[in-house]
Amino acid sequence: MLFDDSYQTVTGPAEGFFKDKGSKFLAYSFPIEGETDAKTHLATLRELHPKAVHHCYAYRLGADRMSYRMSDDGEPSGTAGRPILNTLYSKNVTNILVVVVRYFGGTLLGVPGLINAYKLATEDALNQSEVVTRHFYNLYQLNFSYPQMNDVMRIVKEMELPVREQVFEMECRLVTEVRVATTERFIARCEQIEGLSHSLLTSG
Repeated sequence: MLFDDSYQTVTGPAEGFFKDKGSKFLAYSFPIEGETDAKTHLATLRELHPKAVHHCYAYRLGADRMSYRMSDDGEPSGTAGRPILNTLYSKNVTNILVVVVRYFGGTLLGVPGLINAYKLATEDALNQSEVVTRHFYNLYQLNFSYPQMNDVMRIVKEMELPVREQVFEMECRLVTEVRVATTERFIARCEQIEGLSHSLLTSG
């Protein structure tokens, strides 16, 4: 079986809500590319909800189940971050952050009540989200001289590669996204063009 380079994520921010015994759970989901995005959204929500007692969250990156972070933010251990993360797994979405902001209603919910509240708030946010299939890709830089431009652009066109940046002078440079599943074919085609060098910039 070929490596599956597709993944599901959300197209934009969404909000969910759950209420139990006076406590309000406001869930916010965001698509993210990395940890920096997650920190930015968390900081924004803390400014937006300074009186909330907890800002619990989980985020997941990439296709494996190891790239994640979660926080109970003062709730009993395992009652907030873990239910949020488990919901991301069960919905099979990644490159996503969900923050659940809690306003305490005066009545303790107990461990089962908290787990249920954080799970249902997260589910509501995800149900409001538009889920899209995307692909993992690597960024490649191609260096070539001007006479090879037609050959290079033929590869770009036929393989439908998104171009991030390009400089066409006597010495040309082009940066393009290559889906992980098609990398071998891409490199094989590049190597057929004399004088073309390719280098991997980042893998995503």
